[in-house]
Amino acid sequence: MTPSITGSFTFLNDPLSLFFVFVILLISVPSAIYSVGYLKGEYSGCKIKLAWFLLILFVASMLAVVSVSNLVWFLVFWEIMSLVSYFLVIFDSGHEKSIRAGTVYIVMTHFGTALITAAFLIMYRYTHTFDVLAVKEAAYLIPESVKGVVFLLLFFGFGAKAGIVPLHIWLPMAHPQAPSHISSIMSGVMIKVGLYGIIRFTVFTLGITQLWQGRMVMVFAAVSCLVGVIYALMEHDLKKLLAFCSVENIGIILLGVGGSMMFMVMNQPALAVFSMAAGLYHLMNHAVFKGLLFLGAGSVYKATGTRDMEKMGGLIKLMPYTAFAFLAGSMAISALPPLNGFISEWLTFQAIFAGALKSAGNNIMFWMAAAAALALTSGLAAACFVKAFSVTFLAAPRSTKASEAVESPLSMTVPMFFLAAITLAFGVFAPQILPVLTRVAGETLGVCTQGMKFTALNYGITNGLENAGPVSGPLVMAALVFLGLAVFFGLRIIYGKQLFNVGRTWGCGYYALDARTEYTATAFSKPFRIFFSFLLMPYRKTEKVTHGGYHLKYFRYETHTTPFFRTFFYEPAVSASFRLAKMVRRMQPGSIHIYLSYIFAVIILLLVFRGKF
Repeated sequence: MTPSITGSFTFLNDPLSLFFVFVILLISVPSAIYSVGYLKGEYSGCKIKLAWFLLILFVASMLAVVSVSNLVWFLVFWEIMSLVSYFLVIFDSGHEKSIRAGTVYIVMTHFGTALITAAFLIMYRYTHTFDVLAVKEAAYLIPESVKGVVFLLLFFGFGAKAGIVPLHIWLPMAHPQAPSHISSIMSGVMIKVGLYGIIRFTVFTLGITQLWQGRMVMVFAAVSCLVGVIYALMEHDLKKLLAFCSVENIGIILLGVGGSMMFMVMNQPALAVFSMAAGLYHLMNHAVFKGLLFLGAGSVYKATGTRDMEKMGGLIKLMPYTAFAFLAGSMAISALPPLNGFISEWLTFQAIFAGALKSAGNNIMFWMAAAAALALTSGLAAACFVKAFSVTFLAAPRSTKASEAVESPLSMTVPMFFLAAITLAFGVFAPQILPVLTRVAGETLGVCTQGMKFTALNYGITNGLENAGPVSGPLVMAALVFLGLAVFFGLRIIYGKQLFNVGRTWGCGYYALDARTEYTATAFSKPFRIFFSFLLMPYRKTEKVTHGGYHLKYFRYETHTTPFFRTFFYEPAVSASFRLAKMVRRMQPGSIHIYLSYIFAVIILLLVFRGKF
């Protein structure tokens, strides 16, 4: 502990901080091991050393952000985290896309930081302290109307880092440009630090006292879910697809957090704890399977030299270990049992249904609309990863580099298998994990959880299940594994090594099939592109080249979607800011006398209004 003009430099050791420390280390350690093989051959010795330095500083700053108990020191470490992640995004500074992505990212992150700083200063204005716990104790001094303003500043400030719609524009630009092990940490962990800020400073510190706060969070959550997964379905860039899916999953997490806020106002503390636990569970699960998927995408990129799924294919035969790990992550993010994604999404559904049962009138429709959004999101996510896995790993290679791909080294495959095993463990051991998260949620909400018992898949929604007797998830899984192995070896004994016959794919009688006859990512996503055309606004480009005007030489077809938020929100805002900058520029004629007069005028104003602040 060192003295400071802003207070003591101390750390929080409550369950919420410890939970986030666990999540950060759970993803950062295997990603760091993965980087040993990933960086080798891609960068020179000096750049590898720089990458390791930035990685260590990045992880350390995130750990400090979720642990420090002083608001000023929080901002210091938050800024370090933001700047280091910026340098990691532009690590391949020779590419124009990296510089552009880094610029957008640093602008958005400082926009969020400005809002957060304003919120902290307002809290200090009423509580006269920068200590988190002291602010919590003195929060009653802040008027309700001011609390509403602070809530909005905190939500959108931290939401810019978390990637909620419409503040998500930086995420699909920055994550694909960073090295893949950094993308794994940024998407798996860093954006969760934004969620930490929302939970820590709105739920824990300020307290939720008005129903509109939870409703607003759930509305933005539902929109983020749907927008994220719809744009992910349209992507052919594998890492960009995963980045959009992070927007979707941030929305799912916030459905649980927003539901918890509403339950607190509705005086339903047990449901508030349950909903928050569901959100925290999905936060942890998403960190695991999204980290796994980005590592898998990095292995594919290193082997093929491209992120374009249309140029991949057939990799399951050339990279079987990577394909298996990516399949595990795809199943988890698609919420297929018994993997972890299913458990946390089901818990979120249960919390939403419970909200509908405890409500009346229009409130019921609000909860059911949230359930419908989550259900549609889950279905679209499954379709998205059927596309991602099949187009990337199945069929025949569609490029020379894809046909020459080789499996990744052990330093890259072992971390992927570790995370794949965690996706299974977090699903199978849900009955043991949920009570721990219940305690974290209870401490955060200020609710005593002693005596609260939730089954892993039920909050009393299905009558009678809670009395059916305890069922051991690990025991059931062990029995299923044993049964599967028994069937496999039994068939091997009966049929010998001829259990599987490998032959050519049936092509309707046509023998000379090649990669041009395969189902493409563009074709797979077309039904969704048509259905959601009101949002995507697709357009196409065609090019026809002939011999002599009659005989076709080749025909090129491209389809694109219009980035809605960039086109109709950010680009007009940027244009307006440039026009404003040109107007303000007139105040800078280059004369030192005019600048001195500005300073003199400001001093006079400060003297006149010194007693007003």
